Amino acid sequence: MQSKRQQIVEILKRKGSATVDELSESLDISSVTVRHHLDVLQSEGLVGEPVITHRATAGRPQHKYTLTDTANEVFPKNYNGLASHLLDEIKSRHEAREIKTMFETMGRRLAAESPSPSGETAKQRMNRIVDFLNQKGYVAYWKNSDAGVTLHTCNCPYNGLVEKHPELCAMDVSLIASLTGTIPDCSCRLIDEKESCAYLIKNF
Repeated sequence: MQSKRQQIVEILKRKGSATVDELSESLDISSVTVRHHLDVLQSEGLVGEPVITHRATAGRPQHKYTLTDTANEVFPKNYNGLASHLLDEIKSRHEAREIKTMFETMGRRLAAESPSPSGETAKQRMNRIVDFLNQKGYVAYWKNSDAGVTLHTCNCPYNGLVEKHPELCAMDVSLIASLTGTIPDCSCRLIDEKESCAYLIKNF
């Protein structure tokens, strides 16, 4: 994002709302330039339509600008940091066997969000599974082979966490086992700097 526009977004985030004149004074740029930047930010869905407010003293009404909900996405998030601390806390309070069971259960619960319709062909089922995984951010696809079906996931939604918490890989195995009805053989993993996590599903 252009630096002045970034500054406008930061000012609106900090103050809640601001007029063109207030932004002009804060940034030491002309009102015309501020309006241009606001127009761009509105076209990007980051700034909403201005709200007319009346001055306490005599004068023309002012237009106050605020950020949209979409603008929150441009600010840094620390979801991974929070998740890592939560996982550390959980693991400090439970034995390894309980942790393993917990993550396997999470995988099954996640799979339950994609109910399996009756009468599906194997191809239809794999396509549904891939669509479901893609909705969850896995960037998945599948291929037939003589040994069975190989399911590839090219993105790890838990990147940045899985290195410290490999239990998340076990959760993915449980997820795929629940979706396919077969415990898969994991032949390669993204964490090992491969192009994808690959799961061989035999007798599918």
